Amino acid sequence: MAETSDPAPPNSPAGPDSTRKPSASSPTTGSRHWFAWLALALVVGFASAFVWRRSESRRTAAPGTPPPVPVVVARAEQGDIGDYVTGLGTVTPINTVEVRTRVDGQLMTVAYREGEMVRRGAPLVEIDPRPFQVQLQQAEAQLLKDQAALQNARIDLERYESLIAKNAIAQQILQTQRATVAQDEATLKTDQAAIDSAQLNLDYCHITAPISGRIGLRLVDPGNMVSAAANTPLLVITQTQPISVIFTIPEQQVAEVRAALKAGRPLRMDAMDRGGTDILASGELTTLDNQIDQTTGMLKLRATAPNRDDALFPNQFVNARMLVQERRGVTLIPNAAVQRNAHTTFVYVVKPDHTVAVRNVTLGTADAERSEVVRGISPNELVVIQGVDRLRPGSRVATSLPENEDEAARTSHQPPAGAVATTGKGLRGSTR
Repeated sequence: MAETSDPAPPNSPAGPDSTRKPSASSPTTGSRHWFAWLALALVVGFASAFVWRRSESRRTAAPGTPPPVPVVVARAEQGDIGDYVTGLGTVTPINTVEVRTRVDGQLMTVAYREGEMVRRGAPLVEIDPRPFQVQLQQAEAQLLKDQAALQNARIDLERYESLIAKNAIAQQILQTQRATVAQDEATLKTDQAAIDSAQLNLDYCHITAPISGRIGLRLVDPGNMVSAAANTPLLVITQTQPISVIFTIPEQQVAEVRAALKAGRPLRMDAMDRGGTDILASGELTTLDNQIDQTTGMLKLRATAPNRDDALFPNQFVNARMLVQERRGVTLIPNAAVQRNAHTTFVYVVKPDHTVAVRNVTLGTADAERSEVVRGISPNELVVIQGVDRLRPGSRVATSLPENEDEAARTSHQPPAGAVATTGKGLRGSTR
């Protein structure tokens, strides 16, 4: 009989009835572990790349080399610019009228408001018309009286002419009567003149605007007695639409202006504020004075502007700028790039290796923002406009472009030389 072994205990791992199985990780726990390892690898990779780039930059830079100087640059461009002559000007009304009374009397009514615009022929003031109405009535009555005397003289003349044919009267009586008729006819003309004078004085009592313009402050109040011999006017009217600007230019520029006028070109004038930045109004040159001031060597010019918005005010001081010639297709750089010393005019030019060089330039026409470069700079070259105080010839620079030029470069996907990495809003960083 075969010997059999005792069965293993129920809890024994070697027993055939054992039900214990190895535990397995859930899918959620495995995914979390995988993402954690991936994040750790990315962080380590970015940190290693940053450290490598910094060490590489330090390794390639020569020992003791200073960091690049940050500067703002602009690109020389080809464009048009106006050749202007400028001068200090005064806004002068084309017409200024002091309204005075032409008759004596009491100022009864004022029909205007101070500072308002009036049209020619608008009623302004009224002087007491009653004395002149009486004078008119007297002159008309005298005319009627003298007309009756003339009629009687003509009747007598007709009778005398019939009697002289019969030799009933002397010839002298007839001649005397003819003279009387002529005298009475002259008296009628005198009476008619007196009527016209009285009527004219009556019309002068109603004063109207002689020109269109702006009324100043009231100088005489109603109720006062006014006289034609008085020195004080009743009011002053200035014509402001159109209005003129009288300004001066040096005698060296007179020949250029006269040549433009002889060529028949209209010369535009811009009246600018005291700062010379904002254009208040524009017009055209009207005329030149007939002589140069020997004391100052300046010539006066008059330009006329429509002034529809009343931007120009009489006796206002302005900076007058007149366009004489338009220069087209020239090289232009910002005024901020132009540097000067006691000997020359120069700019800092950025070379392809991101260093700067001093370039002497010859300038031509300039305006408030740009200057024409006659010699020394070519279009598309980069010139420094900010940060020049720390530059020396050969200095290494980190360039950035103004916002408008940087936007154009990004739109065209053609970054300018030395500006390939975006460092901030509206600026591009340079390549070291």
